[in-house]
Amino acid sequence: MEKHYKLFRVRELADNDEEFIATLAAAFLEEVPEDADRLKEAVSNKDYYTAYQAAHKMKPTVDLFELGVLQDLIEVQDWGKFEKTGMDISGKLEIVLTAIENASKELKADFNL
Repeated sequence: MEKHYKLFRVRELADNDEEFIATLAAAFLEEVPEDADRLKEAVSNKDYYTAYQAAHKMKPTVDLFELGVLQDLIEVQDWGKFEKTGMDISGKLEIVLTAIENASKELKADFNL
């Protein structure tokens, strides 16, 4: 439990309400993997605006669950925001996607979702 994510800030936000914590975990699983797929596709297609939007939307949740990749996600977001055409962002994207995949698997197991 809590190898690929941390619940410290989630517990703080939820005032240790286990039901609310489980709801937040379910919301993570509903939103973040879908946004990650959108981000992956946008980067692949050099769709800067969509990449920016997807990364920006994911930031608060990635930060709340402390996946440890917030700075990498910000770099991907800025790649899209500032249309950094000469920059290869695939390495940072892969770090973010791997962290999300690992956290998602762990959350599913930990919360029986």
